[in-house]
Amino acid sequence: MWYNINMKNNTKPQRYNTTYQLKLPLEISTIIEISDPVYTFCEVLEHIDLRKYLAVEERKTGRKRYDPETLLKVILFAFMEHGYASVREIEKLCKTDIRFMWLLQDRAAPSFMTIDNFMNNCLLSNIESIFEDINKYIFAQENVDLNHIYIDGTKILANANKYSWVWKKSCIKNRQKVFEKITELLGEINDLIVYQGVKFEIRSEYAIEYLEQIEMEYIKLTGIEIRNFVKGSGRRKAKKQKLYEKLSEYKERLKKYAAHVKICGEERNSFSKTDKDATFMRIKQDHMGNDQLLPGYNIQMGLCDEYISVFDVKQYAADTDCFQPLIEKFRKSYGEYPEYPVADAGYGSFNNYIYCEEHGMKKYMKFSMFKKESEDKNYRENLYRAVNFTINENGNLICPNNKEFHYLYNKPVRGNKYGRKEEYYRCEDCTNCPHKEKCCKREGNRIVCINSELTKMHEEVLANLNSVQGALLRMNRSIQAEGAYGTIKWNRAYTRARRRGLKGMIFEIAVVSCGFNLHKYHLKQLSRQIAA
Repeated sequence: MWYNINMKNNTKPQRYNTTYQLKLPLEISTIIEISDPVYTFCEVLEHIDLRKYLAVEERKTGRKRYDPETLLKVILFAFMEHGYASVREIEKLCKTDIRFMWLLQDRAAPSFMTIDNFMNNCLLSNIESIFEDINKYIFAQENVDLNHIYIDGTKILANANKYSWVWKKSCIKNRQKVFEKITELLGEINDLIVYQGVKFEIRSEYAIEYLEQIEMEYIKLTGIEIRNFVKGSGRRKAKKQKLYEKLSEYKERLKKYAAHVKICGEERNSFSKTDKDATFMRIKQDHMGNDQLLPGYNIQMGLCDEYISVFDVKQYAADTDCFQPLIEKFRKSYGEYPEYPVADAGYGSFNNYIYCEEHGMKKYMKFSMFKKESEDKNYRENLYRAVNFTINENGNLICPNNKEFHYLYNKPVRGNKYGRKEEYYRCEDCTNCPHKEKCCKREGNRIVCINSELTKMHEEVLANLNSVQGALLRMNRSIQAEGAYGTIKWNRAYTRARRRGLKGMIFEIAVVSCGFNLHKYHLKQLSRQIAA
């Protein structure tokens, strides 16, 4: 088609046609390869009842809702193929990728806002149940062994500013300083209103309600009017106004510190101002290649036969306290505890070992000194270690100089849930001991700390992990658990959170895990077809 847009000036006419035409076959599936992952994806989702999670009330007016089942398929397939996909990427894929067009079944491509609203309003609360249903089908097809679970954790950088930290201890310390300033201020106020026979009580700590009450009483006693306060440079403030403004300032600071401590709660010591659920923790590599304190989340995963069977998101850096919630989540999903929980040295603790004994699980979690105990013969057989001391007929420890250690006291271990206590013993005499330099470098008689129950547990763990079966389980944990994180973080480029808040992080890890398991199932199906 030719059209002359300016006939009077005889300019060159503009051309609007093109020789390239879109030609598609009547059936799109005929040009999708038979080995494409979209067929494996459809096989899994056809065996899951998705409608029970996607029931939404239809609008009485306005445009009809987009089909929720189609939206769910599009989202999950995008995460299966790309590891992580933003809502704009999914919208683009629906317009350009022929496999997504096939999943849409002649429906128009959804907009990114439609996808985002569906995620937030419908999928956010149901994604974990959908993850469990996908796993049940895949695990039944693959005969996945749920008795062996390989556990590991990793830190994910939160979607928060780097230098937005708030420290709980600093808030508590600064709050105490404000209490001292309030005490001085109340002394000045009492001197000001002493002629009225009123005196405000001086305390070591001040509640916000108490300061509000003082503020109201101060206004009544002094007769000041806030609307008449002077402001700006060059204007002298009266003493009554200065004292009132100081009192208001201290009250607001106490409110701020109280809010910050409440956000941290009992388990956390920090949070980020731009993502209050994120905690500052050491993340191995940042953008400068340094080991820094950055806002993040602790992601926990348990794998069975290379599939993610359970995941969890925690707000604290230590892996030790993440073990029991993860196993309880596993039991809730699959109805039983795993017989062999295999984990690295971050999970071996007295609490976790007792927890395993209570629920019939074997102890295959390393402890902090496992590597030295296993590989360093000099450390293991060191005569000056308290665990290697001999015991005489009276049940007392005997050091290499044949001196007895006498019981001093028991001390409960801080944060222990099972009443663990450490026993302290002191040598009867270390004077002129020939082993003094190697045995005890401090002055006075040596004091040792022993927990016999934990020592026996360590011996059991060493025997388990150094056996042939234990070596195989350790090797499998390195391959499966660490290999899964390598695939997710580096092969599939999910190294930083896109959403904010704990709920948003749980949603992200859930859809990433769904995509990982679906992709892994397709690869196993494909390898069997090639082998056949």
